[in-house]
Amino acid sequence: MTGFTTLAYVVLLMALVILHNLIKLFWCKSVKGQSKPLPLPPGPVPWPFVGCAPDMLQNKPVGRWILRWMEDMDADIACFRIGNTHVIPVTDPNIAQEFLRNQDGTFMSRPVSMAAQAFSGGYATTVTSPYGEQWKKMRRVLTSEIICPARHKWLHDKRAEEADNLVKHVFNQCQTLGQVDLRHTTRHYCGNVIRRLVFNKRYFGEGRQDGGPTIDEEQHVDALFNALNYLYAFCVSDYFPFLVGLDLDGHEKVVRDCTTTFRRLHEPIINERIEQWRNDSSSQSNGKEPQDLLDVLIMLKDSRGKPLLTPHEVKAQATEIMMAAVDNPSNAVEWAMAEMINRPELLKKAKEELDRVVGQERLVQESDIPQLNYIKACAREAFRLHPIAPFNVPHVALSDAVVAGYRIPRGSHILVSRMGLGRNPRVWDEPLKFKPERHIMSDAVEVVLTEPHLRFISFSTGRRGCIAAQLGTTMTVMLLARLIQGFNWSMPPNVSNINLNESRNDLSLAEPLVVQAEPCLPNHLYPI
Repeated sequence: MTGFTTLAYVVLLMALVILHNLIKLFWCKSVKGQSKPLPLPPGPVPWPFVGCAPDMLQNKPVGRWILRWMEDMDADIACFRIGNTHVIPVTDPNIAQEFLRNQDGTFMSRPVSMAAQAFSGGYATTVTSPYGEQWKKMRRVLTSEIICPARHKWLHDKRAEEADNLVKHVFNQCQTLGQVDLRHTTRHYCGNVIRRLVFNKRYFGEGRQDGGPTIDEEQHVDALFNALNYLYAFCVSDYFPFLVGLDLDGHEKVVRDCTTTFRRLHEPIINERIEQWRNDSSSQSNGKEPQDLLDVLIMLKDSRGKPLLTPHEVKAQATEIMMAAVDNPSNAVEWAMAEMINRPELLKKAKEELDRVVGQERLVQESDIPQLNYIKACAREAFRLHPIAPFNVPHVALSDAVVAGYRIPRGSHILVSRMGLGRNPRVWDEPLKFKPERHIMSDAVEVVLTEPHLRFISFSTGRRGCIAAQLGTTMTVMLLARLIQGFNWSMPPNVSNINLNESRNDLSLAEPLVVQAEPCLPNHLYPI
């Protein structure tokens, strides 16, 4: 943070919080005569007024610090008070199920945050909106009209085109460079898919003949990932709202930049489409059918025949759909490929399955997914060992509750740890080893990417869980299967091992995965 040392920052923060709390105390009456409550989960001793905020500021990234503290204390549930907010991280599957299943109704809200408010258009959407009527309305829209089996089938051809474009793009990189940046490739495949589903286009402009992104698509995907990284990133003003606007940790600028990119690229398309469907009588009278999810959002009607969603809601929800689709599949596949290239016997086994199920005279299709147990086991193992983020999207307690014998105060933020669940040594044998076979029970049992018992998180569960598991599964498996089927992968020259270190700031690979690739199928299968 420019202009402040950490110490000065802490002193300023404490002074502001003390002043804020003194004002509150002046107006509030103390509550007396209450019985002694159950204990809170264990946690570090908080500072007066500011709680663990100074520790949070000195121990970046915060997620790793929290999990390190829990590991040192051998705690499956903990409590970190930041300001007046109790942050409750969880690393045990049984306790996680208590929050997300058994008492789901109590913990079905979301926290108010600077970034969530900005990206959701003031909580006009589904995933990040606190519990209330707006959330109910938008969730009904998604479950009945957007993310449903009929709509998934309807959009099949668009996904298939992007799977073909993936093969084309990688093939062209092989021909020109001999190497492929798999982080770039996987992220842009996911960006292409979701743009095609929402906007019915891969490119914002004219595009490129080789299937790769232009500068607009590069900026779009970068903005999506930056937005996700900052969505619930322990921003200081989220716990001390009176600091909003000071941007003490620089988060607000990043959020503004992302929203500016989204508006620049999304709004011309959406405004034109709204004009077409709602104001152009010829489109309606000609009985034109919707072509993508944006058309569906715009055409929805209420009981009086009026547009169900405002233009603002359409724009916010379209952005949220895009944000929700890009990070999980691309991260899992990049990690899976890194692990498998390091251990060629795993790649060989995956190729043998593809040869057996699909053969070498056609490209793998979505209809093959149920039979690709080993490919799906590799994806599951990547979700388990290499999650996209330390924690799931936070839940908020709507009332006081008791979980695992501890008091959970109303307003607490519940952070189910993706990393803590997936690497829990009490749940997983050799938790730090990539072992796809651990997910295969027998040849007769189909492997799925969902994990109902919360031993790890691929797609979350409960009323605030992921409702697009089918789309996420399809994108992940098709991405991984097409890469493995279409190309032989190996390490770059003079590299004996892929570096599997994690980035310091997040859980992605420390360095993008750049590897050798050679086409291995008949030439006519590579789209020209």
